[in-house]
Amino acid sequence: MPQASLTSVLACLEAAGELTRLRLLALLAEAELTVSELVAILGQSQPRVSRHLKLLVDAGLASRHREGAWAFFLVAREGPQGALVQDILAKLDHFDPILLADRARLLDVRQARAEAAAHYFARHAQSWDQIRALHVSELQVEQAILAAVGDSPVQGVLDIGTGTGRMLELLAPLAGRAVGVDQSPAMLNLARARIEASGLRNTQLRQGDIYALPVEREGYDLIIVHQVLHYLDDPVRALREAARVLAPGGRLLVADFAPHDEESLRSQHAHRRLGFEREEIANALREVGLDVVFERALAPARREGEKLTVLIWMARDPRVRADALPIKTQEVA
Repeated sequence: MPQASLTSVLACLEAAGELTRLRLLALLAEAELTVSELVAILGQSQPRVSRHLKLLVDAGLASRHREGAWAFFLVAREGPQGALVQDILAKLDHFDPILLADRARLLDVRQARAEAAAHYFARHAQSWDQIRALHVSELQVEQAILAAVGDSPVQGVLDIGTGTGRMLELLAPLAGRAVGVDQSPAMLNLARARIEASGLRNTQLRQGDIYALPVEREGYDLIIVHQVLHYLDDPVRALREAARVLAPGGRLLVADFAPHDEESLRSQHAHRRLGFEREEIANALREVGLDVVFERALAPARREGEKLTVLIWMARDPRVRADALPIKTQEVA
């Protein structure tokens, strides 16, 4: 366990040393949960649950973040408090009747989330299917992204405009921790259902503005901006904010459309930009202080309906990091 002061350890032990708070820690180690979900699982009043959560957050054993009117809680993952939580939870009997009952009710909460996400997806699937049919297969794009990322160690992944959470599902297994940010609570609900179904324990979601990311400065060595820039009024500003939270030596991957004339994407799907020239994004990445090290174009096959080319850019923060590994450069095909 990382070193901590006597006072800090004592405060953590006092916060954890109560039945309801131990149950809360066990639940929050499984998933991000709201107060109302925890009330349903524990069968206790909202004020009581909120009071216990406050004690855990104040002691650093749990974290809290807002999504609109909702607040989500998760067990601490890092630092001395995170290590202490893991030590405490490791001592618990996994088959204790109280914990078994809590997990059974947690399963009900997860199923309700999944059903709500499926309902939302069903109502919007047609529009997403129309967009997907216009460009190369998602499998091809994802394979290109994985090839660009490579197998270098990744400490922290940030997915900006995470949407349904697919990029997190794809890349979080490669990282020590992963965070997805999106402005839309509905999309975050979809992402949350996907993450839970994938069994990812190192992944968190945050509601936030792409121009003012609710994450720590220089906290991520791999950042993804996948099919997001074409929705924005100011793509350069978004890239500058991404660069702000990029760690020294870290990498920023952007995937978006090449220029096209598919006006339906603007009129029906709120696209602000009908794609980007290769040099437009490359120059923007340089403008925000990054070095472009990889570019690739994925042109559509000559199948009916496919019209859009997907471009991928990889840029690196030029500041030196001791464990940074070299990346091969590649020109657009």
